Amino acid sequence: MALQAYVVGGAVRDALLGLPAGDRDWVVVGATPEEMSAAGYSAVGRDFPVFLHPQTHEEYALARTERKSGRGYKGFTVYAAPDVTLEADLRRRDLTINAMARAADGQLIDPFGGQRDLQAGVLRHVSDAFVEDPVRILRVARFAARFGFVVAPETAALMQRMVSEGEADFLVAERVWQEFSRGLCEARPQAMFEVLTQCGALQRLMPPLAALFVGPHRDAALSALARAAQAQARMEERFAVLGWFAAPSAESDFVALFDALRVPTETRDLVLMAMQCRVALEGALQADARALLDLLKRADAIRRPARFAQLLCVMQFAQPLCAPTVARLNQALHAATAVDAGAAAARATHPAEIARCVDAARLAAITSGCP
Repeated sequence: MALQAYVVGGAVRDALLGLPAGDRDWVVVGATPEEMSAAGYSAVGRDFPVFLHPQTHEEYALARTERKSGRGYKGFTVYAAPDVTLEADLRRRDLTINAMARAADGQLIDPFGGQRDLQAGVLRHVSDAFVEDPVRILRVARFAARFGFVVAPETAALMQRMVSEGEADFLVAERVWQEFSRGLCEARPQAMFEVLTQCGALQRLMPPLAALFVGPHRDAALSALARAAQAQARMEERFAVLGWFAAPSAESDFVALFDALRVPTETRDLVLMAMQCRVALEGALQADARALLDLLKRADAIRRPARFAQLLCVMQFAQPLCAPTVARLNQALHAATAVDAGAAAARATHPAEIARCVDAARLAAITSGCP
């Protein structure tokens, strides 16, 4: 069987942008599942026919169309058959820049103007079927963060309508967190928040963050996030930058958000630490030894120095001129961790005095090491 196979989607887009090649996805036109299996391809798709190439193990999907049959991103009926054309398959995709294909002879198939939008830096939906999948709201915001493209006015209006009509309410937590965390890791994560705020999705899906981006610290938070991205900071550090600027009274709201989205423990701990320790960190340059020790204990810095280092990175993204404060905090931590806790504990005459003796030794070390 001679397959009519086309490279589609992101691989075509990224090649036109001159970006490094990643995984390639293929669409096969005019074939049946039986013909694919007979040609040596292994079936792997559950919801629609997808096959692995016998040598390259790349994914080959049969051309398909989708019809809305319910709410949310799973409410679709899939039709895959030899009579589905390549254009029909491309029409179901989210954005024009993702709805291009490349034939085996190198010919570009671009029925919806994806190359034009790519050159203009525009994110534009392919068809009104865009409204059928609320995940696309998050994907548009993520692509804005990745490429720095603007959202076409008609697409922005469509996204606003989806949010106002409640379609975004059917997003499941795993997909929200997946797209959001990926967007945070893009080159321009601040663009993601601008897109989500403009269409109302941030207010609907993440109220504590929405409150931050309409509050007085909005510009400072966006600038700090941009600095974190420029430094290629880890995802949890970027999220913690936002926590730094949140109101202390919003902590319970953030906890509820973390629970709803099932945010990983490592991330939620650093965000909450930034919220809880911000005031003490900002005042550390003038703090006495006792206050420094209390801060180190509150941040669990002696037991978890790597996380404390991340917290100091967050502080530097939020306040670029805080180098003297960071230096003093590192001095205090070095002095405290240099104390032989076992020897200090041995001076206690009663088990209840162990913690006090260790604290006294660390306090003396910090007093000596952090004038």
